[in-house]
Amino acid sequence: MVPNGLLISAPSSGTGKTTVMLGLLRVFANMGLSVQPFKSGPDYIDPAFHQAAARKASFNLDSWGMDDALMQTIAAEGDGADIAIAEGSMGLYDGVATRGASGFGSSAETARRFGWPVILVLDVSGQAQSAAATALGFMKYMPDLPFGGVILNRVASARHERLARLGMTEAGVNVFGALPRRGDLTLPERHLGLIQAIEHPDLEEAISNYANFLTDHVDLMAIRSAARGGTIPQNTHLPRPPAQRIALARDAAFSFAYPHLLKGWRSAGAEILPFSPLNDDQVPNADLVWLPGGYPELHAGTLAGAKRFHTSLRKHAETRPVHGECGGYMALGNTIIDKEGVAHKMAGLLGLITSYEKRKFHLGYRQATLQKPALGYSQGTHLRGHEFHYSTILEEPDTPLAQVTDADGNPVSETGSLRGHVSGTFFHMIAEAK
Repeated sequence: MVPNGLLISAPSSGTGKTTVMLGLLRVFANMGLSVQPFKSGPDYIDPAFHQAAARKASFNLDSWGMDDALMQTIAAEGDGADIAIAEGSMGLYDGVATRGASGFGSSAETARRFGWPVILVLDVSGQAQSAAATALGFMKYMPDLPFGGVILNRVASARHERLARLGMTEAGVNVFGALPRRGDLTLPERHLGLIQAIEHPDLEEAISNYANFLTDHVDLMAIRSAARGGTIPQNTHLPRPPAQRIALARDAAFSFAYPHLLKGWRSAGAEILPFSPLNDDQVPNADLVWLPGGYPELHAGTLAGAKRFHTSLRKHAETRPVHGECGGYMALGNTIIDKEGVAHKMAGLLGLITSYEKRKFHLGYRQATLQKPALGYSQGTHLRGHEFHYSTILEEPDTPLAQVTDADGNPVSETGSLRGHVSGTFFHMIAEAK
């Protein structure tokens, strides 16, 4: 079963939907409701903020990277919750050109699939009644999309709110509230978007402020009453673990692991052993070491000096597999050059050299066909994933791990690497492609 829910979206990024999302999660949790958060799309940072606000783990739902069975299984994590609230990615209808596992990757597909009405966070700065034309277009663009209404954001004055509401009334668009412009209600950002939740200087106070802000300016009971949903079949289609005992790097440098992967590994009986390279922890005794993505470039000096970590990692790699995703891949390589041009020696298990001195943006879904056995999968396995980083690849000399394309089938030069028992990819795995 999936609880009644809502999807918080917007016409584009940067309109304030994360603030609204976190405020709603905390308000409803404070009411004593069991709130299940979700994130539509391949995002690592937002779910950690969701968990802090709702006090419950958030899961990604992705119609390009996941087939119907996996999406249904993940959505069923909300079974027993009073309400589900999902946060969209980018604009409501933004996706890719070529259909993936079960869709094009848009937030609208997630809302339609589970019957969750969309609440559109609409930045009305610089306009008044004209904002209604935008809202009307979003409401009508996909006729079978459940559309709940809008929250007006960055309202300048009482007169501005009155004019914007007038336009919405004339267009037949429901308004759940109007949020005054508040510069102090923004979350700190860096090159990959928001800073990580664990790095926020006072996250609890910030979330409480968001909750109070929404309580003062939106109709919470109307929002709760707008939640809808449907019944979906339950199954146990979660990704299988790549090993029985998995040593998982977990700290400020390595934190981007999809919750549904970890859930699948644990559900299948795998043991996950967390450790911190930044603390120079020794790698736990395990069948596999997994270094997820994160921000190794911000901690390159500390990582370069983590002698106990590197020694134990190299010892493990002599006989057992090691895998790194994106930031983890870079940390397994030879060198990371930071934005000041300083070169930091990494584990040296792969020949990869990356630089942030001259940044290059890499973003998008990835389709990969393994050229060798890796990640617990056999040669020829097709995987779906997502790449998102700013590093420039100076050298990637090892055996290519996979043939990689973007969502539309165009070849991608970042193939990943394989050397002995060690593998790495710039894409973060979402699921096996059936």
